[in-house]
Amino acid sequence: MFTGTTTHNIDSKGRIVLPARFREELGETFIIAKGFFDCVQVLSIPEFEGLRKNIKEMPARMALSMQYKIIATAVEVSPNSQGRVSIPANLRKAAGLEKSATVVGMDNRIEIWNEDKFNEMLAQNEENVEAALELLNL
Repeated sequence: MFTGTTTHNIDSKGRIVLPARFREELGETFIIAKGFFDCVQVLSIPEFEGLRKNIKEMPARMALSMQYKIIATAVEVSPNSQGRVSIPANLRKAAGLEKSATVVGMDNRIEIWNEDKFNEMLAQNEENVEAALELLNL
């Protein structure tokens, strides 16, 4: 399970160091792809395979849309000896990632965000959080 939020630098080659505890859980190789929102997501190979299976079970037009958004952008990566992972230029550009990024543990996946976009998304989703709290009966 991935939890927590941290900020990390992106070097001039587009590499980022993911937290060691995340790398341990991801394994030696894992997938980086376009996220569900304006971010990059990181998934273990088994988690990515599960996502692919779920996408295939969707109605055809929805499946095709998700394949273009996620499957077509997916790249298998391995961290280097310093724990750095290269984020492809097209994914960095789409997410607005430049010199630093907010890394967010999202239970079964990791999201890598531009800090301003992340804070904007949180503010926009505040109404959903309030509705969810009511459902949780807290």
